[in-house]
Amino acid sequence: MSISTRQASIKELANIVEATIQGDPETYISGIATLQLAGQNDLSFFSNRKYHKFLLNTKAAIVILHPDDLENCPTNAILSDDPYLAYARIAAWLTKSNTEQNEIASTAVIEDNVVIGKNTSIGANVVIGSGCQIGDNVTLHAGCVIADDVKIADNTIMYSNVSIYSNVSIGQHCIIHSGAVIGSDGFGIANEKGRWFKVPQLGRVIVGDNVEIGANTTIDRGAIEDTIIENGVKLDNLIQIAHNVHIGENTAIAGCVGIAGSSTIGKSCAIGGGAGILGHLSIADHVHITATSLVTKSITEAGVYSSGTPLQENGQWHKNFVRFKQLDKMARRLSELEKKK
Repeated sequence: MSISTRQASIKELANIVEATIQGDPETYISGIATLQLAGQNDLSFFSNRKYHKFLLNTKAAIVILHPDDLENCPTNAILSDDPYLAYARIAAWLTKSNTEQNEIASTAVIEDNVVIGKNTSIGANVVIGSGCQIGDNVTLHAGCVIADDVKIADNTIMYSNVSIYSNVSIGQHCIIHSGAVIGSDGFGIANEKGRWFKVPQLGRVIVGDNVEIGANTTIDRGAIEDTIIENGVKLDNLIQIAHNVHIGENTAIAGCVGIAGSSTIGKSCAIGGGAGILGHLSIADHVHITATSLVTKSITEAGVYSSGTPLQENGQWHKNFVRFKQLDKMARRLSELEKKK
């Protein structure tokens, strides 16, 4: 299947990423498709050698690829040292809408003292509370609820049914997907003779510029200090970020990660899906945590960190688990043998 785009020549596309061309400079495309499904009017890309066989037989008009793979390309090519990044930039340009919107739905509910910028679109049944400031070129899709005293900076998009609690600040050029909840109470409770007493959550959530927040991700407000998401952070779907967490700029976090309260994640980190990070920990810059890992202590140096047991055939896993339970006994026996030497 091909995704329709604006029409563009290979020269235009190469100029976007300052890349070189191999082939006919007047070749035009009007769609995007995978290597195996692309047709004569489509752009595609090759960045993973698992798909080498599809490159050899592609019908695409243009393929973005590394110069080392040019000899295997049967069609016109845009040559880039990072084909995937080049594709991302080109695809964003090809699919960017040029239509300006400046509509406020009749069913939107907006308090009188709200400031709304230029060329802003507000969809059906959106609710905007008192004291809010909405920047220029902001799009709020149907059903979004923005509580009192929220600030949303220019060029931010919120898809349907996003909920923003009071006193939250959202930066410029952010994308927030459906069902996300930002600024809800953190899990603060105190025990009084076996019963739980709610601790007021008085802080805010501060989201920087160029942040993307996935569907149904939740970010809790701080207990006293703020929860902070710095510039360039990318959050996948279904992530839980607890109160007082601080995530450094340009960190990417995959789906179903849980980060407990008052932990600090450094800059340019990558956290794999399903990982868990306990509270009150600190993770250094440039740390990569692989999927489903459990972080139980602070990480002070950059690097790749893992925990857990990868998938195995069930019978083999049971054997290994039995041996795992015997490790302490084996260690004691080994220690006794060493003493006898």
